[in-house]
Amino acid sequence: MTGRSLRILMLTGACLAAVPAQADTLKDALTAAYSDNPSLEAARAQQRATDETVVIQQAAGLPSLSASANYTEYLKKSSSSFISPDRLFSASGDLTIPIYSGGAVRNGIKAAKTRVEAGRAGLRGTESSLFAQVVAAYMDVIRNEAVTSLSANNVDVLKVNLQATSDRFEIGDLTRTDVAQSESRLALAEGELRTSQASLVAARENYIALVGLAPNDLQPPPPLPGMPSSVDDAVSAALMNNPDLLAARERAKASGYDIESAGAGRLPKVDLFGSGSRQDYLGTLGTGIGAGTAQQVSTAAQAGVRVTLPLFQGGRVAAQERQAQANASAALEQVVATERSIIAQVRSAYSNWQAATAIITSSQSAVDAAALSLEGVRAENSVGNRTILNILDAQQELLRAQVQLVTARRNAYVAGFNLLAAMGRAEARDLGIDDNGALYDPVENYDRVKGKVFDWTFDPDPVTRSSRTVDIPAQDAEIPADQQAGLAN
Repeated sequence: MTGRSLRILMLTGACLAAVPAQADTLKDALTAAYSDNPSLEAARAQQRATDETVVIQQAAGLPSLSASANYTEYLKKSSSSFISPDRLFSASGDLTIPIYSGGAVRNGIKAAKTRVEAGRAGLRGTESSLFAQVVAAYMDVIRNEAVTSLSANNVDVLKVNLQATSDRFEIGDLTRTDVAQSESRLALAEGELRTSQASLVAARENYIALVGLAPNDLQPPPPLPGMPSSVDDAVSAALMNNPDLLAARERAKASGYDIESAGAGRLPKVDLFGSGSRQDYLGTLGTGIGAGTAQQVSTAAQAGVRVTLPLFQGGRVAAQERQAQANASAALEQVVATERSIIAQVRSAYSNWQAATAIITSSQSAVDAAALSLEGVRAENSVGNRTILNILDAQQELLRAQVQLVTARRNAYVAGFNLLAAMGRAEARDLGIDDNGALYDPVENYDRVKGKVFDWTFDPDPVTRSSRTVDIPAQDAEIPADQQAGLAN
């Protein structure tokens, strides 16, 4: 039993072992989530929407051209007019070229571009957050598979122990109390097995929700790269590279441009304008008297400079500027709040990582000692120096140490990855994820749309990019046969 239990623990060891052809690695899971997770796809789409705000702001500083046409039938002519037409067709065109807008357009464009930068940083944060969730889900499946296997092995051992106890009771070597103690421990172990199986099902379903695929013989994860040597180093890296903090700083910067843009509402505006018109009475002007003598078509054109100087706007501009200042103040405070949160996350993750790493060492020692203790208690029981209860206690102590070990391994890896994520080092490029050689680059969409000024350009209708998981069978708590065979060897 001891040898098999220890082999079960190897499920969570970060060792270099041969990977079966159909096994999944952590990189496989991260790559699948990167290319198929709906939350990440939604964040990318939202960033593409943010890119368009730059084009919208730029449009306010570009020329605008409009045209209109009217066709009029005069159903009842004026009784005092001798040349009333029967119908009229008119058309006109207007051109406006903004020259000066008090800085509203310029600062609006700057604010939009800065928010694009903030959105890109936020997209990085979404990516890191997703990867942290995937790593936790991956390690949860590995841990719960190990715990379920340990629990199932414990039930098997206690069944054998109960049978042996019952046999010895039949020959009068043990008492009914010994049998009852064995029955009680077996019942408790069976309950713990059911609990661990339910946790395994939940872990597998959560994995599917994040990755979009069912877990298949998950392999031990690789060592985490670039771990900091001290908590101060981790904090310094996070303050420079954490994407959420960078996004908050960019949003605060954009809010400063909003103040300038709002204040421009009280400044003069200068536009160049031009217009032309044509009226055609379609041969009906003056047909009653002097037909053919009136001019049936008239045209006009004009151009000039328009200066608009706001004199009184009911306090609207001042209110908009104060509103922008308040929003900027909130954005500045949010930078500090985000920084505080990041520092707390880094320090907490570093502490959890260090603690879990230390627990791994102590738990391994506890497993070795508990296994040796159980072997000794059994030997001593055979000569009458130990009771059945002593064996049951030793067995339970070994199980607790084994579960603590696999849990510590899971916690250490998850805490370490969370630390890297908080430091801004847990993105696709950092983890070697290539998604078939094509990482998503938000700059490509920005470069694609930033120069579009034609009103009749279209993108394809939106479609769902991520896959559904309704066709993936409901998960159970069975450990695959090849994994069970590996444990038995």
